[in-house]
Amino acid sequence: MTQPNLKVKIAGIEFANPILTASGTFGYGEEFNEYIDLSRLGGIVTKSITRHERKGHPPPRTAETASGMLNAIGLANVGVDAYVKEKLQFLRGLGTRIVVNVAGFDLEEFVYVIDKLNGHDEIDLIELNISCPNIKGDGMEFSSNPDIAYKVVSRVRSICNFPLMPKLSPNVADIRPIAKACEEAGADAISLINTLYGMAIDPSTWKIKLTNVTGGLSGPAIKPVAIALTWKVYNTVKIPIVGIGGIMDYRDVVEFMLAGATAVQFGTANFVQPNCTIRAIDALTDYLRERNISDVNNLIGKAKKI
Repeated sequence: MTQPNLKVKIAGIEFANPILTASGTFGYGEEFNEYIDLSRLGGIVTKSITRHERKGHPPPRTAETASGMLNAIGLANVGVDAYVKEKLQFLRGLGTRIVVNVAGFDLEEFVYVIDKLNGHDEIDLIELNISCPNIKGDGMEFSSNPDIAYKVVSRVRSICNFPLMPKLSPNVADIRPIAKACEEAGADAISLINTLYGMAIDPSTWKIKLTNVTGGLSGPAIKPVAIALTWKVYNTVKIPIVGIGGIMDYRDVVEFMLAGATAVQFGTANFVQPNCTIRAIDALTDYLRERNISDVNNLIGKAKKI
């Protein structure tokens, strides 16, 4: 058969394929430029950006766990002014979609950062990080309550010139009303999940492994949770979903799309195998061809009940 179609649309924007990199594990793209052809990616989601530069938590701020990784980076980033001046210069013209992850300690910070990004046409989409569990004064509050999520998204929507994609937390009793509130507030897409709360202690020294005490658990350990929440949200909202959580290869991409994701983000896998995304694009193409599936969009939400 001819080459299957891998193009997907999110918020009216066409992506060359459904495979993106996740914020926090891919830097600003520069760090991976010598390892992979960035132009082949569906998109790059860059590191969270705040109003000012942040050094983040002191080390150790990552710890390996069974089938996953804990991190408490503390939103270390260059700040929005340096991002615009230095990082967008590199990202411009890469030939892939650019998604900027924006974080804030309060609503005014979200608005400030978005206002600074407005007008930079090299940006395709804003991922609104309303769910980072690693900061004091805690970003969790924005995505743990439907009313607050609605307030933040609607306020940002009113001044944001880009399509808007809130990133949701799994650390809630029911993610569905929060996703629905984001959709009603004007979100163009939803990404999920952010990391799960976790903690690790060294049994030989009795010392807690992270200086922040708790951190966010990512990697294959959280994939079943992410799949279940993707399925729940897919059956709740009408806007596209970008799935995140323990995606390591093309089989995980297929699983997330069958659960309802239009696209996915590779996170922890980038630390294990820097070319995991490119390998997944090639393997996904072979998977579709072998099954005579002409369009990757035919996978979305097609999981069958036993």
